Amino acid sequence: MEEDKTITLETEDGEREEFTVLEETRIGGVNYLLVTDSEEEEDGQCYILKDLSKAEDADAVYEFVENDAELDYLFDIFSELMEDTDVDLER
Repeated sequence: MEEDKTITLETEDGEREEFTVLEETRIGGVNYLLVTDSEEEEDGQCYILKDLSKAEDADAVYEFVENDAELDYLFDIFSELMEDTDVDLER
């Protein structure tokens, strides 16, 4: 079984939040992550993160995708990528 990947994000307030990476993809030269705030196989919130990192950045820089059109497009792609898993995505 593949080991879970986790990432830790630091908020503007300096708080650290941990997310489990469910899937990742690259579209148009941009990396996107589908993450969840749930560590168990229970209901959790999923988020799509966009990698804004530059080559010179020491750490990865992510932002939550909030644009509705971009979010809908990416949701469809991640839904297709997750078809063969036990994860059910809902809008």
